[in-house]
Amino acid sequence: MLSRTLIQRASLLAHSNNSARLAILRTYASFPPHTVIGMPALSPTMTQGGLAIWSMKAGDRLEPGCVLAEVETDKAQMEFEFQEDGFLAKTLVPEGSKDIPINAPIAVYVEDEADVPAFENFTLADAGGAPAEAKKEEAPKAAAAAPAPTPAATEAPAKKSASSAPPSGRIFASPLAKSLALEHGISLKQITGTGPNGRIIKADIDAYLASPKTAAAPATPSAAAVPAPSATASYIDIPVTTMRSIIADRLLQSTQSIPSYIVSSDISVAKLLKLRSALNETSPVKLSINDILVKAITAAAKKVPEANSYWLGEQNVIRQFKNVDISVAVATPTGLLTPIIKSAEAKGLTEISTEIKELVSRAKINKLKPEEFQGGTICISNLGMNSAVSMFTSIINPPQSTILAIGTVNKVAVPDVAAEHGFSFDSKMNITGTFDHRTIDGAKAGEFMKALKTVIENPLELLL
Repeated sequence: MLSRTLIQRASLLAHSNNSARLAILRTYASFPPHTVIGMPALSPTMTQGGLAIWSMKAGDRLEPGCVLAEVETDKAQMEFEFQEDGFLAKTLVPEGSKDIPINAPIAVYVEDEADVPAFENFTLADAGGAPAEAKKEEAPKAAAAAPAPTPAATEAPAKKSASSAPPSGRIFASPLAKSLALEHGISLKQITGTGPNGRIIKADIDAYLASPKTAAAPATPSAAAVPAPSATASYIDIPVTTMRSIIADRLLQSTQSIPSYIVSSDISVAKLLKLRSALNETSPVKLSINDILVKAITAAAKKVPEANSYWLGEQNVIRQFKNVDISVAVATPTGLLTPIIKSAEAKGLTEISTEIKELVSRAKINKLKPEEFQGGTICISNLGMNSAVSMFTSIINPPQSTILAIGTVNKVAVPDVAAEHGFSFDSKMNITGTFDHRTIDGAKAGEFMKALKTVIENPLELLL
């Protein structure tokens, strides 16, 4: 094979759901003509991901729409659908790999099946990259070997450093660096990363520990430090997935940055249960309490639109929606997802019920498209199916302003002068709303809960 100058051509191919981006690097060197497949961006906010499962192996035929792999994004574990014809020549990262940057090489495909054997010894270095661990350790060595910049040359490196800073204020660190920081009780926020894209590596932790300021500080117990387990302890360490890490970061951001408050109400659902029972006698779709509550929330949101708003502080606006897109919290094996019933105010109960069932079933097997669970204007989280949960609160999913926590139905004694013993039993449910005070004041939240209580206790209003 003739040796040629390496030619690189990057191109982006739209994924079938318009959310994935496939980075392609076509090369001609000591190997037959081939294309390097990069880590796709399967969600708009994804900056890195994990390669959970390879669905294809070397030699398999690839065609548009086939599932090449399952990728762990910042939202869920999703299928990566390939969009080209060819043959998979080599996978470059093993299953279970994490923190792979977008567009980093993950595999190679060729157009001619006869070329596949030529790539048996193909490596990340041949793809124009290098193994992640090598990159992490080479960065500080290169920095130490480089001569000190002259005054005239300081401006350009500064610009380069700024462009490689971690996006969105997130802290990126190698697993070894995280382990060392945890062992010594060091906050990663104190460390300046010298790895690729500002990533914190082992050398950064070592340098911090060796600094005079750190050495002079008295050794004091740290809340972040984990004590060694006793000899008799029995436990299991569960690796944190990318999705679980993102959920943790966003929930922490929500609780720290949103001035939230709660408003709770015990609501009678006796009439709602009777209406549901009557409808289910003739309806081809069996309605759940949750289906009717989703519709009731749309009615309350139309009466008090402040609850159906976004806080967009960066744009200095509060976006108040006319449509009501209900995010329905669903527990999945990999984490919490919120599939959306879009324009729920314009849909009937059977349509809402059918859509919820279909979205929930796909959410539990990671088959949702990003646009099906990203967005929403107001959220409902229902633990009422668990009879032990009578009341709970939820954390707001920004930029939304309202999330409603639904408890179970309980039989409650209420005064009744017409009853033999002066009381009777009513079916009641606790609904607790968590609100963002920046968009909706307490009085308005009270109006929203009153409107919701009115429509639930008089469900025939849903027909108006």
